[in-house]
Amino acid sequence: MSPSDPAPRPTALSFRDVSAVRGGRLIWSQATFDVPAGGIVAIIGANGSGKTTLLHLVLGLLPAGSGELRVFDRAPGEDNNGIGFVPQHYADTVGEAIRATDAVLLGLSGNSWRLARATSAQRNRVRETLAAVEATGFAASRLSALSGGQRQRVAIAEALVSHPQMLILDEPLASLDLRSQREIVLLLARLHRELGVTILVVAHDINPLLPILDSAIYLLDGHPHYAPIGEVVDDALLTHLYGTPIEVAHTPQGELYMRSLL
Repeated sequence: MSPSDPAPRPTALSFRDVSAVRGGRLIWSQATFDVPAGGIVAIIGANGSGKTTLLHLVLGLLPAGSGELRVFDRAPGEDNNGIGFVPQHYADTVGEAIRATDAVLLGLSGNSWRLARATSAQRNRVRETLAAVEATGFAASRLSALSGGQRQRVAIAEALVSHPQMLILDEPLASLDLRSQREIVLLLARLHRELGVTILVVAHDINPLLPILDSAIYLLDGHPHYAPIGEVVDDALLTHLYGTPIEVAHTPQGELYMRSLL
């Protein structure tokens, strides 16, 4: 490597002949690839292909059926403080009645019974993180009073409050209206730019995310693969992936988008 060449990025995820087994059933197999740190990566595939299962392996919630998976060169689950996770049904995991600021504090304390014992430094960190996701205006509101887009901002704040290396989001745009989808996508782009965090996004519809994605893990024919997004956004590959005719087109502004031909 010459002095002018950029230094190689560290590896966020390393799969070596990894298989996933759940309930005695093989979900997918033969995953062998590296995901560099610092990107925004989609995880895509047909329903039931094993996208959430892949997340569970990365988080150490499910052991690999075979092979070796490393997360920032550690065993999965060894350092989950370095991963911020936003589940698909976020409010169900923390409760509708909790205030936004206390929900974010859970990202530091991990236990609701410790909320009253939070230090001033923890409270300050929560305020900073809510400000970073532009949620200060509803920090004192209960989750039950928030819109879907507002709840998603709180969920992202809770995931980011402990300064993780990686942010994982499971279907973050599901059930959001188009305006809220765009706002969350722009927020992720800004957080990525400002924090340098690696972002993994499980998505069924990647159209709203295409402007910010640089690569994708895609589950095809029972095997995960990894490639730059330009190689994944391909008529034939996406048609095979989703089992329905897909065409890749361009908007008048030159942006890519997928559309079904049915």
